[in-house]
Amino acid sequence: MTTDDDRIKLEASWKQALRREFDQPYMHQLREFLRQEHAAGKEIFPPGPMIFNALNSTPLDQVKVVILGQDPYHGPGQAHGLCFSVQPGVAPPPSLVNIYKELKRDLNIDIPNHGYLQHWADQGVLMLNTTMTVERANAASHANKGWQHFTDRIISLVSEHQSNLVFLLWGAHAQGKQKLIDATKHLVLTSVHPSPLSAYRGFIGNGHFSKTNKFLEQRGLTPIDWRLPPL
Repeated sequence: MTTDDDRIKLEASWKQALRREFDQPYMHQLREFLRQEHAAGKEIFPPGPMIFNALNSTPLDQVKVVILGQDPYHGPGQAHGLCFSVQPGVAPPPSLVNIYKELKRDLNIDIPNHGYLQHWADQGVLMLNTTMTVERANAASHANKGWQHFTDRIISLVSEHQSNLVFLLWGAHAQGKQKLIDATKHLVLTSVHPSPLSAYRGFIGNGHFSKTNKFLEQRGLTPIDWRLPPL
């Protein structure tokens, strides 16, 4: 992260929309925090080039659906900048397994043998963690370090920028961002989190994937192909 445009590896529409954020005091503080963490020898996930993968994969004008996560996975080789997704070759974590179970129940989509969700992002599903980095083996270690201001701005921008989006807010943390979304022009779907602790208290059975596609189709938009190609 830097105010030098040539060094911000960010898709053009997002770079333009977020340009002022990189000059905000919180961003300078966040940059310094990350620099100190690296200097202390701490391993940070996802790797630097993947931190903005959600934005680089889904340009602002192409967003159709927003899924909010909280924190990147903190195990080696897992996080690659898309919430709930893991890199190829890594077993799907428990929350993602439950997402797949609901996809199977809702749309009869066969459960894939991997957890790489890039195909969704490429179709316009913005898969945003509200905290975009984490220390290895230390969940929520970068919460309240400044990322929340940056990602709140992203959510607000998406809501303001266009109409007829679907926001999938799973769990209390994601639902806490509902105030940033204009529900008069977007569909906001909420449920408990797909975590094993709560999935069977309302996530399994929520029908969010079919409801998303029905909403998009009713507005003349191409639905999301939730099937994942084999790796």
